[in-house]
Amino acid sequence: MANGGIVARACPPRNIEMFRSPLPPNSHFSYHCREREKERERERAMTTMEMMERDAMKTVAPCAPVTYHRRVRGDLDDTFPKPYLPRALQAPDMEHPLGTAEHRHNGLSVLQQHVAFFDLDDNGIIYPSETFYGFRLLRFNLLASLILAAGIHIALSYATLPGWIPYPFFPIYINTIHKAKHGSDSKTYDNEGRYIPANLELMFSKYARTVPDRLSIGELWDMTEGNRDAFDFFGWLASKVEWGVLYALASDKEGFLSKEAVRRCFDGSLFYYCVRNYTEMSEYRSYYY
Repeated sequence: MANGGIVARACPPRNIEMFRSPLPPNSHFSYHCREREKERERERAMTTMEMMERDAMKTVAPCAPVTYHRRVRGDLDDTFPKPYLPRALQAPDMEHPLGTAEHRHNGLSVLQQHVAFFDLDDNGIIYPSETFYGFRLLRFNLLASLILAAGIHIALSYATLPGWIPYPFFPIYINTIHKAKHGSDSKTYDNEGRYIPANLELMFSKYARTVPDRLSIGELWDMTEGNRDAFDFFGWLASKVEWGVLYALASDKEGFLSKEAVRRCFDGSLFYYCVRNYTEMSEYRSYYY
């Protein structure tokens, strides 16, 4: 009974007459009332099949406000072939339908490419020392690099091991990195480490409200809150740490994180781009001074 009352208040049935006082004929509210009455008349004249055809592709439900506030794009198929198809090797988007031009995948899945930057000796196994030096190459300070390396390997190492016996040095095996995928994420990687372009686009259509295709720190927080799965405490924390690290690495001078930076983070090419830029900047400064 209580649940029924809540539903009735949230979205009243159409045959319930509301107590209404007389409204001025030109008032804004009376206009919407008249439009609603016209819509009801049209619906009465429609057949069931016509109503189903009208509603089949709608993305906003009148009784679910969250579907209005978190809008999804309906034009992905117009210029982007099969946006919902998971890609194993490339990380495309609307502006880059073939992925990152200068980035080589070397037969790795997109998730494997994401972590391959930290495999400094290229043997397929990432040790905490390699992750630490990888963050140092990305210009994170000593303490942040140490904390991130320790946290990542303690959290992810065991899931990627080839057997049941824990290893003392907390290695991460790249070929089984998909087993370390956590919940409460953006779902841009599937459970096998493939990349789903549509989920990247939906991420920005839902949460990039200030500037299209760029996320502020507040919008990133809203996104991680919106992606939370029930009782997934590890996923809640991991998601916020990951996006916080990416924001610290790749946000622009105006405080926004661009879609291009996020896309290139997914395939790992962002890390090589940052290191190359830092190296060129250091060489320029050494030469200039």
